[in-house]
Amino acid sequence: MKLTYRDEDGARLGSLLWEFGPGRRAISSAMLGGGIGPAEWALNAQVVAGYSRMDPVDHLLEMAPAGPGVGMLTAASVDRFVRADDGGAEAAATVGLRVPTWAAAPDGVPDPELAPLYVPGTINIIVAVPVAMSDAALVNAVMTVTEAKSQALAEAGFACTGTASDAVCVAVRDHGPEELFGGPRSTWGARIARAVHTAVLQGAQACANRDQSIT
Repeated sequence: MKLTYRDEDGARLGSLLWEFGPGRRAISSAMLGGGIGPAEWALNAQVVAGYSRMDPVDHLLEMAPAGPGVGMLTAASVDRFVRADDGGAEAAATVGLRVPTWAAAPDGVPDPELAPLYVPGTINIIVAVPVAMSDAALVNAVMTVTEAKSQALAEAGFACTGTASDAVCVAVRDHGPEELFGGPRSTWGARIARAVHTAVLQGAQACANRDQSIT
């Protein structure tokens, strides 16, 4: 995993690149490389708060390495990423919680803003496991990531399931015996859940501490 910086829009912005190498595929909600497909890398690139470019995919491609991969954007400081491992399941999370959001919120009711406008709020999670998974297990793994994230946020004291702009990527091997399940009680789903929970909990606690220091 490599952290680099660039100067853009008057700010010093970080980019976190996780290179898996060949022989991997991923499921992702990211704008670049989203869906299910081959992925040799995952990029989590920081942008300025109030990002307004209308070509985010092209922007990501400008920063991305060659080959197929997944690219996501965040206004959170990517150099504050948290990495966790559980039994070979690895997770890296960047956690920003300016506007914590319930998934099922009443129509027309604005989400509460807990931090100043210049404090970013997005949670991006990248997971890698050293096994192959069926398509169904990949979908199940994304559910597990989301559930573990929400559990961590609740335990950190945030009344939310995430933010409205969260993104996720789960990378697996593209060959070998396929795991058929990715739920939290399956072998690899449980490891994914614990790794994600650890990373998001640490990130959320750090975010809460920063918010308290601001106020």
